[in-house]
Amino acid sequence: MFYWVVKAILWPFLHFIFRPWAEGVDNVPREGPVILAGNHLSFADHFFGALFLPRKVISLGKSDYFTGRGIKGVLSRAFFSGVGTVPIDRSGGKASEAALRTGKRILTEGQVLAIYPEGTRSHDGRLYKGKTGVARLALESRVPVIPWAMVNTFEMMPPGRPLPRLGIRPGVKFGKPLDFSRYYGMEEDRLVLRAVTDEIMYALMELSGQEYVDKYAASAKVEAARAAREAAKGGRG
Repeated sequence: MFYWVVKAILWPFLHFIFRPWAEGVDNVPREGPVILAGNHLSFADHFFGALFLPRKVISLGKSDYFTGRGIKGVLSRAFFSGVGTVPIDRSGGKASEAALRTGKRILTEGQVLAIYPEGTRSHDGRLYKGKTGVARLALESRVPVIPWAMVNTFEMMPPGRPLPRLGIRPGVKFGKPLDFSRYYGMEEDRLVLRAVTDEIMYALMELSGQEYVDKYAASAKVEAARAAREAAKGGRG
């Protein structure tokens, strides 16, 4: 109920201020389990990604969003609960298996599960290599995957910017469902998982128009930060 209350409050405000748009909404089935696999450009994705869908969209978010203290912590928990985020531990290892189990449970309940295969927001607006967890979920749960591409949210509110820029219309595109039934029963094969993930990322690249980088986003962020530090040192020298 809280999800729909938050959505009812946000929709008229966001529509009036930002005039968001959507394409391919009918590609998302009105019932039954489905995975939305999306690019992740901005914090604003949490606001606009599911705005046009008549179904509740559940996403997996880091547990840090729900453990803060004070007023900021309360507001964070309220916001992420309101936009359908379920807290998970993203530290890897056994935590990753627990996250997959949570995702499977959500799909078993017949719900819509949103996943960002890149694992983190893009720091430069490009599309990065996907992690194979989305492929495992799709094959083990035997559900369709719908590419879900945010457009203009990076330009509107890039990482590090506290408030969105006005005058930029954010959009979302929903692609045709991807059918991976030919791979059912092969979810333990790493080559299959990589092939499925790459097919999803290719569909996202075509849908979003982003430049694709065959590198994990987290590693690219570290490299970019290191290069920035070295450039700053060189400038001081």
